[in-house]
Amino acid sequence: MTHHDHSPAEPKADEDRRQPFLKTPAGLAICVFLAVGGVLLVFEHRVHLLGAWPLLFLLVCGGMHFFMHRGHGGGSDER
Repeated sequence: MTHHDHSPAEPKADEDRRQPFLKTPAGLAICVFLAVGGVLLVFEHRVHLLGAWPLLFLLVCGGMHFFMHRGHGGGSDER
């Protein structure tokens, strides 16, 4: 009796899958770059951010209230 190779001709599915972008060296470098840039922006523009915090607070809280409760008149679980 002869031996036949029944292995797939294509590479394994696990080897063919791509890594998520954030787990690649380029993804990690972009995350670090954005984090450092964000910290520098906050430190350099803290006067502007502190002056605008009441407006930002109202916008964020109002937006959360509107979108989380789906506007006024909601509140029930029925959709």
